[in-house]
Amino acid sequence: KKRLDLAGPLLANLFRILFKKLTKDIYNYMQRCVENDKEFNLTLAVKSQTITDGLRYSLATGNWGEQKKAMSSRAGVSQVLNRYTYSSTLSHLRRTNTPIGRDGKIAKPRQLHNTHWGLVCPAETPEGQACGLVKNLSLMSCISVGTSSEPILYFLEEWGMEPLEDYVPSNSPDSTRVFVNGVWVGTHREPAHLVDTMRNLRRRGDISPEVSIIRDIREKEFKIFTDAGRVYRPLFIVDADPESETKGELKLKKENVHKLINAEYDDYGEDPENLSYSWSSLVSDGIVEYVDAEEEETIMIAMTPEDLETSKSTLSETEQKDLQLEEQEIDPAKRIKPTLGLHTFTHCEIHPSMILGVAASIIPFPDHNQSPRNTYQSA
Repeated sequence: KKRLDLAGPLLANLFRILFKKLTKDIYNYMQRCVENDKEFNLTLAVKSQTITDGLRYSLATGNWGEQKKAMSSRAGVSQVLNRYTYSSTLSHLRRTNTPIGRDGKIAKPRQLHNTHWGLVCPAETPEGQACGLVKNLSLMSCISVGTSSEPILYFLEEWGMEPLEDYVPSNSPDSTRVFVNGVWVGTHREPAHLVDTMRNLRRRGDISPEVSIIRDIREKEFKIFTDAGRVYRPLFIVDADPESETKGELKLKKENVHKLINAEYDDYGEDPENLSYSWSSLVSDGIVEYVDAEEEETIMIAMTPEDLETSKSTLSETEQKDLQLEEQEIDPAKRIKPTLGLHTFTHCEIHPSMILGVAASIIPFPDHNQSPRNTYQSA
């Protein structure tokens, strides 16, 4: 649920600080001109090197902030890229850093959390001081760039969201609160319908695929996040439409896989349809969906496609048993067997090995090793 600052926001903040400094310098110069009755000279007023030197200093030293306030600024933001081996370069590019003092002996921020599953590598972290504070992203996880929330707010108003100004708790005690990027914008009476509509719009590509849509049924909340820095990962969508023939199966079909393979080998562009078929086509066709840590808590993920098959077969068996029971006389004293393991899956993992990062994924048989051995190998 945490956010990561990438190069964009970091440089934007740095530029903001430096630009404020530049305007302050101009203001001071103008004040001096007025006080001393001097001629105003533009070349003297605007110090053209302020921004350039500030950016250059921060990128060279890694102290993020003004040069004069070097003590209060963050250290080690820009680093020299590792070039020991190809894999160490890739691993360094996927590294994240937690800004907590290294000397603190607190164990909590260093431990692996359940919500990190699939987003952060469980093995790849340095030993010693920074253990557990420096993490590495998993193979398929990405970070959201952030999109505007305006279209979503407009859409919500069109689709029957009652604005916060008109909200009277006594009139609609059961209505669901709608949050966009953590701001309470209104309430809605039919959240289930709204969530389904928004999910379908996202799968069609009308809403950016990196927007996360979370419905918390117990708390009666519906949260939408469009901000930058959320870590998310792709999952296969399972067809959950009760009317469809392929209910409970992956939306990924043989022809999609063939298209992908043909697009790789079709270098000469003989088939224009295949040539353009890529990963982004899978996302826009509603076969793959991006899910972040918060949305992951509201869905049901199968580990492998085989799990889908078994759950489907057990479902059909129990349905038949239920029919037989209905035909027979119902014995009130008979013990009812709980139908455990009946999951209606909504998503399926692409592959279980995708929880590992760059360095851990090249270890052969990592599941046959003692866990710290994998960590030593990765670090």
